[in-house]
Amino acid sequence: MSNVKTLAATLTEQHESGELLILPTVWDTWSAHVAVEAGFKALTIGSHPVADAIGSTDGENMDFAEYLRAVKRITEAVDVPVSADVESGYGLDPAELIQRLLDAGAVGANIEDVVHSENKRVRDRAEHSDYIAAARQAADEAGVSFVLNGRTDAIKLGTEVFPDPLTEAAERVSLMEEAGARAVYPVGVSSSAELTRLVEAVSVPVNLTAHPVDGHAAGDTATLKDLGARRITFGPLWQKWLGEVSAQQLSTWSS
Repeated sequence: MSNVKTLAATLTEQHESGELLILPTVWDTWSAHVAVEAGFKALTIGSHPVADAIGSTDGENMDFAEYLRAVKRITEAVDVPVSADVESGYGLDPAELIQRLLDAGAVGANIEDVVHSENKRVRDRAEHSDYIAAARQAADEAGVSFVLNGRTDAIKLGTEVFPDPLTEAAERVSLMEEAGARAVYPVGVSSSAELTRLVEAVSVPVNLTAHPVDGHAAGDTATLKDLGARRITFGPLWQKWLGEVSAQQLSTWSS
């Protein structure tokens, strides 16, 4: 536990530095080693790429114990802080979720507001912020400076679910910060105007998903930093890009 506490403190310091923190999204020990060897000082594990790697599908369809085994293999393979995507929490009580993540060596987690295991039900603002708050309390009681990254899919879901998705996202990230999230993740941000609105809603880092080669629609890393972004992850895009490049190169051998 002492090593977990140290790594959690390091990840917290990275989030509070004011710098743009880039966390490559990994899925196994190989990708984790590649990212660390490339110079990255922290990693995040994506449920989507892990699911693809083990022959499952995203959306809380993996056996959570199997997913945690993948998390533990990664955390034991590297000496940098590792955060893990746990979707909406896999139906677990927040305290149990945090304890099992700590046991696996994770020192941060994405928690989203779409409950895929319940027919993609969207938690309302209060329910999701309460879940974040309970997770924060559990981590604090364990004495770990755990980095909760509160995710909302309001923008991604669009006007079919919310009359004003951007306003909904801004309200949700604000509530998640109040509940104890140390970063917020409004999925679907595609413009500088959207990013600015969300950055203004919180004081903690705003997480964007970027492509490892093509970047983000709102601008390059310097522009994103100027706009106030403080955290970037790759989601499934690094794994997907590697697959596309590999297939292209390997096809020359199959023709």
